[in-house]
Amino acid sequence: MATTQLTSAASSISSKGLFASFEGLRASSNAVQISSFSPLNHNRLCLRPIRRLVVNAATTVAPKYTALKPLGDRVLVKIKTAEEKTSGGILLPTTAQSKPQAGEVVAVGEGRTIGNNKVDVSLKSGAKVVYSKYAGTEVEFDGTNHLILKEDDIVGILDTEDVKDMMPLNDRVLIKVAEAEQKTAGGLYLTDASKEKPSIGTVIAVGPVPLDEEGKRKPLSVAPGNTVLYSKYAGNDFKGSDGSDYIALRVSDVMAILS
Repeated sequence: MATTQLTSAASSISSKGLFASFEGLRASSNAVQISSFSPLNHNRLCLRPIRRLVVNAATTVAPKYTALKPLGDRVLVKIKTAEEKTSGGILLPTTAQSKPQAGEVVAVGEGRTIGNNKVDVSLKSGAKVVYSKYAGTEVEFDGTNHLILKEDDIVGILDTEDVKDMMPLNDRVLIKVAEAEQKTAGGLYLTDASKEKPSIGTVIAVGPVPLDEEGKRKPLSVAPGNTVLYSKYAGNDFKGSDGSDYIALRVSDVMAILS
């Protein structure tokens, strides 16, 4: 009976040879260095550094360019600085700071053509606006973060610090969300974790509606004061200064009027 003998060097596989080390992935403030694998050589995987891959959060415009003019119905918005403290004065780490959804319009495009009508951008420079959270392209221009986005991605105009004063744009409506039910139908109290997210609220303000191809505006199907049922996962959520929840969404996401 033949016996196969394995030496300790042949029978043991080093974990360094079997698994890749993550030490080759090093993050800095503005760059990531990634190491590549060399081909299999003598049963060992070797790490070999390659060129650095630079990942920037925003496209940086060189200082030699002193003007940026949006085209079409696009808008250039200077992003509002993220909150660094809580309302109680506690400093927030960068990872805990919420992504801003507000800014100031600094430039607008020439507008667009709808049918036979030329429609100008309704916003003007200096307007304080709120925009969709993940819309647009971030650009670092003149040392400041800006956002280039479509006019339709602007949710509304907000001249104060209180979201209830927002003036919705286009076909959007601003709704004050109803408070979540505190009890079940049987009278049992619900914990915060078990409370269902409400999809009912009261309309606070409505937008002016976009122009159709004939250059006319049609009234929206809802009006301020209406209690409505809306799609649960639509729109942009906001917290008012009074602690109330608000949502801005398109009128097409409103499913019914309750009375």
